[in-house]
Amino acid sequence: MTELTENNVIDSKYRMILMAAKRARQLQGGAKPLVHTAARKPTRVALEELKASVLKFEYQLPVVTETASKEAPPAPKGKR
Repeated sequence: MTELTENNVIDSKYRMILMAAKRARQLQGGAKPLVHTAARKPTRVALEELKASVLKFEYQLPVVTETASKEAPPAPKGKR
């Protein structure tokens, strides 16, 4: 598990990169950085914002559904 701080827990590095990429796009679009940093690249600024816990985020876990039928699918019809 990738932990950033005590309060801000991200369950995977993949999700952390996705959130940083989304924030980097906002920064490229003109949003002001939420932390004081010497970094100039939007991706690095976004990662530092995540680390500083100044970004508020929510994410939903995927919904798992059961299949209607657990039987094997019928064999395909075709010429033999």
